[in-house]
Amino acid sequence: MQRIVSSLVLLLSLTCLPGGTSAATILLDSASSGRMLNGQIELLEDPGARLSIADMADPAVQGRFQPANGRATVGQSRHPWWIKVTLQRSQDVPRQWWLENAGITLFNLQLYLPDGQGGWHARTTGTAVPYAEGRDYTYRRMVFKLPELGEEPLTLYFRSLDPAGNSFPLTIWQLDDLEQLASNENIGFGLIYGMILALLLYNLFILIALRDQAYLWYVLATASVLVFILSMTGHGFQYLWSGGAVPFWLDRITLPSLWGIFVMRFTQELLYTKRGLPWPHRLLNAGCALYVIAITINAFGYRAEGALLIAVTPLVTVPAALFSAGVRCYQGFFPARFYLLGYGAVLGSTVVLVMRAAGLIEPHNFTAYLFPLSVAAETILFSFALAYRIQTLKQEKADAQKQADCEKSARLALAQNSADELQRAVQQRTAELAATNQRLLERELELQHAAFHDPLTELPNRRYLVERTETALANAKRHNESVALMLIDLDHFKPINDRFGHDAGDLMLQVVARRLREHVRSGDSVARLGGDEFAVLICGDEAERHAREIASRLLAELAQPVLYGAERLSVTISIGVALYPQHADHFASLYKAADEALYRAKARGRSGSSVCGENGELSSSARLQLDVIKVTSGL
Repeated sequence: MQRIVSSLVLLLSLTCLPGGTSAATILLDSASSGRMLNGQIELLEDPGARLSIADMADPAVQGRFQPANGRATVGQSRHPWWIKVTLQRSQDVPRQWWLENAGITLFNLQLYLPDGQGGWHARTTGTAVPYAEGRDYTYRRMVFKLPELGEEPLTLYFRSLDPAGNSFPLTIWQLDDLEQLASNENIGFGLIYGMILALLLYNLFILIALRDQAYLWYVLATASVLVFILSMTGHGFQYLWSGGAVPFWLDRITLPSLWGIFVMRFTQELLYTKRGLPWPHRLLNAGCALYVIAITINAFGYRAEGALLIAVTPLVTVPAALFSAGVRCYQGFFPARFYLLGYGAVLGSTVVLVMRAAGLIEPHNFTAYLFPLSVAAETILFSFALAYRIQTLKQEKADAQKQADCEKSARLALAQNSADELQRAVQQRTAELAATNQRLLERELELQHAAFHDPLTELPNRRYLVERTETALANAKRHNESVALMLIDLDHFKPINDRFGHDAGDLMLQVVARRLREHVRSGDSVARLGGDEFAVLICGDEAERHAREIASRLLAELAQPVLYGAERLSVTISIGVALYPQHADHFASLYKAADEALYRAKARGRSGSSVCGENGELSSSARLQLDVIKVTSGL
């Protein structure tokens, strides 16, 4: 639609002159410095980008040029545009001139100057090349040093290509006048930048102190629009990102899109659209989504589509924002008035920018300053709205505190007038004390249980195992029975903790404990000694045989995977077995013998079992007895 409107406006402007007529040669005199040239230049659209500078010598091509009739923009166009400029100087003016093209954010602009030998010298500029490469003078706009003008006219060409919008305001300068203009502009824009930056920092400090989301979106919106203004004026490209081509995240699509997202979020937070204004809230969310899409497609090189999308998105967001502010104003929410004033100012300047990008109005110094000034005004008014909002929140907090104090006084008065309630409370307290005593008794039993059990697996702990083993050994001595102590250690358990976390390790220990209880006899005792170490105490006449059978079952069953979410966790076990009375006659010796057997099982490659003495080695107690036998008598 924008391209159709742009083409119609251009067609109407061109039909005002006879078709095919050439614009007059621009005659430069002593008053020409700072003069706009667009009234006497010629334009040619190049559908399909078929033309080159060599084609300009073709009379048929020259016949297709049309006078610009003062136009300095053709809006969005997928095709290149050729701009023809013919200059001639008067006798009493300097020979050296400088040509400015004020299309600051143009993507690709090529300048063709005659080389004096019938050919052309080409210069590529725009945001697609580094800053210094695209101009002959350090200025926020593109400035080119022209060849010295002689008696004959000088004809040069521009080739402009930017699907997001082509603009080419041309101005001729003497260098002294251009330097004075740049100095004055830097002062004016510096004041605007300083004002916005000061408000940004001020509200950033408030954000750090209050942690309020409205301030967060305000700070982000102000920061993004400051960078956007720096980009639009050309100072960003000149001073901040001049080392290379302008990246997509700093171009004329991404920066206004980011600003739009943050302003919409600020609107939602300031005006509480989520509470009571569901449809405007959803429309503002949709606007944010459209801006994100514009940034995304721009990142993939669809510059025209991104520009069209950010031009259409305000059709969704602007009515929603204005309606929300109007409703809140009607409800008496004072910050909404500041919002309407600030947003209205920026909205007006944004409409001017969109019309300028579409080619409906011509670029002018006033439009260049209009948007930064309106943004500065919006920033101030939004800051006022936030300050008033904070005052409102403080007042609401004070009212809530006052209400709480009133309720507290009422409760105190009620307690003072209810003496009989105190007596009932004493009786109730007596009953509670009795219940407390009962709970203490239960707690004592729980503590007693906790002293002898592991809290993670609910298995008996080492303390319980020691006492149970000593009792079993005494009973075995009286009845001439045997006892087997099995020590079980999990292989490769630490990598589970390291990779999946302690929750996975705890689950593995709980599953192992449950499987141990399931695969030992009812009269046997299972205990967790700590970490990934477990023990099984087996009593009876055939303790050794039962120990071997249980060890065989456990090696198979405990190796089964354990499900942890979508992961299958697996460990193996190593088992060491010591027997009474063969290897020891009290717990410490029995434990040491089983531990030595466990060490041998691990030394053989893990995932196996070992019974003390099965390979002919002697236990510590047996070795001690042999040593005593070998001692020379008479000592």
